[in-house]
Amino acid sequence: MASAFKYKAVTSTGETVEGTLDAKTKEEAVRMIRQNQQIPVKIEESKGKSKEVRELNLFQPKVKLKDLTVFCKQFHTMLQAGMSLSNCLEVLMDQTENKTLRTIVEDLFTQVQKGTVLSEAMKKYKKIFPPILINMVEAGEMTGTLDEVLGRMSEHFEKEGKINAKIKGAMMYPMILSIVAIGVVIFLLVFIMPTFIGMFTSSGVTLPLPTRILLAFSNILTTFWYVFLFAIVGIVFLLHRILSTDNGKRAYDRLKFRIPIVKGSIIKIVTSRFTRTLSSLLSSGIPIISALEASANVTNNKVVTDGIEMVVEDIRKGVSLAALLKKMNVFPPMMISMVSIGEESGSLDTMLSKTADFYDQELEAAIQQMVSMLEPLMIVVMAVIIGFIVIAMMLPMFDMMKTIG
Repeated sequence: MASAFKYKAVTSTGETVEGTLDAKTKEEAVRMIRQNQQIPVKIEESKGKSKEVRELNLFQPKVKLKDLTVFCKQFHTMLQAGMSLSNCLEVLMDQTENKTLRTIVEDLFTQVQKGTVLSEAMKKYKKIFPPILINMVEAGEMTGTLDEVLGRMSEHFEKEGKINAKIKGAMMYPMILSIVAIGVVIFLLVFIMPTFIGMFTSSGVTLPLPTRILLAFSNILTTFWYVFLFAIVGIVFLLHRILSTDNGKRAYDRLKFRIPIVKGSIIKIVTSRFTRTLSSLLSSGIPIISALEASANVTNNKVVTDGIEMVVEDIRKGVSLAALLKKMNVFPPMMISMVSIGEESGSLDTMLSKTADFYDQELEAAIQQMVSMLEPLMIVVMAVIIGFIVIAMMLPMFDMMKTIG
């Protein structure tokens, strides 16, 4: 089993470098350092766990899209400046702030020193590096355009991050409004309602039907609150299990395309991600079949991935991509037209990139429209529920006033 060795060495230019590598013996570690045109000065076995062990214990900070964006951008800049691949990785070990990604970069550096191709070394971490990044790096290595590919990937991840930020930002207000509404209802039922009802019961007033319904629900909530808690946890767990299955995910994704308020935004998100990814892959020389499958997976939508799987065979037969995408009945007409123009002019990747930029801009307007429709809807629902509670508490007061009068 390989061990981790810390070393200090001198390069051919006289520069002192330090690092960590995996080797079975100290002699093998020395040999690896010399193969990298460096003279070992000091080498000792690390007391920490080897990277093979650390790889199994990556319960550290998650690697976010922002981390991948910075990783690709820094890598691209250094390669473009003429630095060697191993030197780039060595610098990235010090520059990377995310601990998980730093550990992985250290292992990539070691693997590259041993002669492993970068894309092959990255395949060990498929849960960290998205398939599109690994495929693009592999294509860049084959064509000698790794620096361009990484630059394209940094832009890709940056735009993906902006889309995710727009979606999260747009949904923040409705989520807060929902939490506040639920909190107000629970407060009224648990703390306010029993006080009023005790007063009404002692006065001997016959409670109206809405008040009795609300009283019954309040008693159940205060007495059997743990049942509600377990029910909520059970529902969340059940939904998670259902959505983790292919059929459950497929049904959920199909439903998103049918809900009037969110349908427009979902279509634009899917179209933007699909076209941008497909454009990046095709421009890097990835075959059309592999590019389509990878692009469909990036959308994270089973309706799209199922549709692409169905049309792949027809693509092999030479059928027009635009015609097949139209058959899926998912993408908007403008996107289909742009694909058709790209196929006819031989500039499909360029047209897809322009389409992605267009739908990125459209997405912001679509999200704002969706939120502007959700807000009044949620306010109306909130007003109806709280209004019913207030009326149910006020009705017995009117009866008491009649009795007194």
